[in-house]
Amino acid sequence: MSDYEYTTTIEKRYNDFDTYGHVNNAVYVTYLESARIKFFRDVIGDRDVSTVIAHVEVDYESPILVDHEVTVAVRVAEFGTTSVTLDYEIRADGERAATARTTQVILDEDGDPRPVPEEWAERLALDVT
Repeated sequence: MSDYEYTTTIEKRYNDFDTYGHVNNAVYVTYLESARIKFFRDVIGDRDVSTVIAHVEVDYESPILVDHEVTVAVRVAEFGTTSVTLDYEIRADGERAATARTTQVILDEDGDPRPVPEEWAERLALDVT
């Protein structure tokens, strides 16, 4: 289907849905957050580095319904000096429902941008496109 190497399942909640039984569009960003946290934990393995979202964009393609299984695939799109950009594919029952991109800025203890840790680039070398 695609060249994403990391995929995680998302647990839907009752309040994710609107009155039409669709996942609300704003909830897609919450799904990205859940996938990103799992990706950083499982792939990068670094819990001591803080990040903040500098940019998020979502392109919606089809609705996610109550009975759909939701998964999110994640990959590294690019590294900046102090940031990492991730691409996502949100899937409903295996079919693409949305694509997205976020840029995270790495922060030091004082909340100032800091260089991307070298270990991240090493751990993600195969994922960088």
